[in-house]
Amino acid sequence: MANPIILQGYLMFEREQEQITNEIRSILAQHPYPKAKIEWNPIPFAGKWGISTSFFQLAAQWAREQRAAGHTPLPVPQLAAQIASRVRELLSLPSGFQRVEAVNGYLNLYFDPLEFTRRVVDTVLEQGERFGWGEPTGKRILVEFSQPNTHKAFHVGHLRNVVLGDALCNILEAAGNEVIRANYINDTGLHVIKWLWNYQKYHAGEEPGEDKTRWMGDLYAEANRRLEENPELESEVRQLYARWDQRDPEILALWEKSRQWSLEGFEQIYAILGVRFDHIFYDHELEKPGQELVEELVRKGIAIDERPRGPVIVRIDELLGLEKETYRVLVILRSDGTSLYSTKDLVLALKKFELFNPDLSVYVVDVRQSLYLQQIYKTLALMGHPDWAERCYHFSYEVVNLPGNVTIASREGTVVLLEDLIREARQRALEVVREKNPHLSAQEMEEVARVVALGAIKYPMLARDATKIVTFDWNAALDFNGQAAPYIQYAHVRANSILRKMETPLPPSVLPTYELHPTEIQLIDWISRLPGEVQKAAQEMRPLYLTNLAYELARAFNDFYAECPVLKADENMRAARLRLVAAAKQALANLLRMLGIVPPEVM
Repeated sequence: MANPIILQGYLMFEREQEQITNEIRSILAQHPYPKAKIEWNPIPFAGKWGISTSFFQLAAQWAREQRAAGHTPLPVPQLAAQIASRVRELLSLPSGFQRVEAVNGYLNLYFDPLEFTRRVVDTVLEQGERFGWGEPTGKRILVEFSQPNTHKAFHVGHLRNVVLGDALCNILEAAGNEVIRANYINDTGLHVIKWLWNYQKYHAGEEPGEDKTRWMGDLYAEANRRLEENPELESEVRQLYARWDQRDPEILALWEKSRQWSLEGFEQIYAILGVRFDHIFYDHELEKPGQELVEELVRKGIAIDERPRGPVIVRIDELLGLEKETYRVLVILRSDGTSLYSTKDLVLALKKFELFNPDLSVYVVDVRQSLYLQQIYKTLALMGHPDWAERCYHFSYEVVNLPGNVTIASREGTVVLLEDLIREARQRALEVVREKNPHLSAQEMEEVARVVALGAIKYPMLARDATKIVTFDWNAALDFNGQAAPYIQYAHVRANSILRKMETPLPPSVLPTYELHPTEIQLIDWISRLPGEVQKAAQEMRPLYLTNLAYELARAFNDFYAECPVLKADENMRAARLRLVAAAKQALANLLRMLGIVPPEVM
């Protein structure tokens, strides 16, 4: 991919670039050179914007033809430099370009910085909320994320999956893809049976209050403590599991009722986070089809049935003819015939393609499941779907730790619940809002504190590479002066405060007639990078690129804000800078929304 540093400006001069390309071909055609392919790349930004093309490939081809004809050509670097110099001498620059130079076989063309500025700003303001969005790719991408367990707590560890998955969907969509947001809710299994056992034995008849997820999580942690302290009670859990397998009406009714409590709790969490799903797969819907699929794999000789002494397995390496242990053995059914995650994940993989036929099926799952997912994909290929298997992609991420490097686990109860995290973040944000803007009403303060708190929670999950462990830290998350969401949100608010003070509508398109301040140039450059960075983030599936860009853009705006008068500047400067402020605000808002963070109007 071309360097995205000035990709937006590069595209805005596309017509002129095509004109220059045609003129270069005409110049080359006047000499006995082979037909040339002209490719342009942005010149790395160093205070000026431009595009460059190389003549080395043309020179090398010309040299080969000369040698074949019995001539002794100049060395390729010297030939390339000669061609570049000739083109520079004969090339006429169209409007919007400032100068052209030939350097060591390269032809460099520099944009007029004032015209570049106007085109960047005009494009942002014309496209508005769509600035940074790419043309439709025609690709459909299914992203499965969140995957909570009913009857368990929803904590910070789960939060990173949700935040990463949501941002990834936003970015892939902005890059021009059709995105299907899918969730897979695990509503059956041993953890559910433990919860039901604990509820029946010690909490029969109780119902959760408003905070459903906390209550469900507390009962699950309690069940584990009771069983660890009294191992003899495990027999009661096994008996209950047998009743579940037999679809005992009493157990099914309790499961349906308690499952609904969990689902309502999840909906509360997703609503708070501003996350939506297009389709939800449920574990219980896949259990029977998964068991039927296992029987089919046994009949086809893909799986080996070792029941009742052992489980049903797929010897992946053996079936692939691999001598070195690579994918090992995948267990797809227990010896007693009960389901495993793999039983259902295989049929889930099939259902995704049967229902949606995505060009790419993305699994947002933590890094510890990497081998397991590779086993699922390889088994899918062995089942006769190699094309589908090739379209499966594991978006892996590392865990979230508490301060002190304690790994979060709902089993032990070492959790920071989402509700607690938001409550604490909101309280801390509220204190800062009161200090920064005491004139807001109590209702406005609460709303601002809410969006700042959510931004502060989400940003650390995205601002570190997905494959790196995140240790959640309050001071870093709520830093209004550093690389954190509140800092970026505050830059957006500053831009908005300037625009609110305008006494007239935003001026129309204007060409600056003054020398741009270095902070203006830097701000324009960061704005111009947004479309390219969106494409890069989508191609590499790294939201980190946009968190970094958002921070750099906010920092550039704050530098501009400190150095450049806007409302008190003379007429042309005022008009140009007001439009630049509006463009910066729009670019910041678009970036924040792609990351799943709300851009506030006041703080």
